[in-house]
Amino acid sequence: MTSSEGVDDDKRSTLRRFAALGASAPVAGLSESASADTGESDARDAITGYLSTTPGAHFSKIRDDLQLGTGETQHHLRRLEERGVVERYRDGDYKRFVPAGRFDEFEKRALGYLRRDTPRGMLVELLLAPESTAGDLADALEVSAPTVSKYAGELEDAGLLSREDGYALERPATVLVLVVRHADSFGDRARRLARDADQYVAYDG
Repeated sequence: MTSSEGVDDDKRSTLRRFAALGASAPVAGLSESASADTGESDARDAITGYLSTTPGAHFSKIRDDLQLGTGETQHHLRRLEERGVVERYRDGDYKRFVPAGRFDEFEKRALGYLRRDTPRGMLVELLLAPESTAGDLADALEVSAPTVSKYAGELEDAGLLSREDGYALERPATVLVLVVRHADSFGDRARRLARDADQYVAYDG
């Protein structure tokens, strides 16, 4: 088998894995009916499945993780948007994508920051230890205090963090649900939080 065939096999395997998720989604019929070409349908189902597990991914990540070409990714995302399967939103320099109609504006902003290493670490750490100070976050994430301050300002501007009295997450239960539901796409710290999520949920019934 040549190296190019090996790459193609790897790509097909990746597409099939995510296409299985996409084909089981409620909107699957929309993506499958878009083309009689099996390859195109598989690619669109793969994107649909990928975004169900990795909402808020930006264009380049979708392209690279699914091993698609730039033009190919643009074409399929455009068709999926036209059919109301996915939606895009602007996050600074990024174009991010989510399954259509599933997330409100706060959740989309949160997903954008959860897709960035240091802000994600700060959000997760504040879920784990709500009393954390800027110094605590810097120590836990092994970054400088100015780095924490920089991202804290961005998170505050995005409506995800209050700095009126220390650091406090806005809508922490919503952020927790996003982290837990999509923990596998957020890395080890998020997965650890997801495993013990019941410890961080209070029931006031």
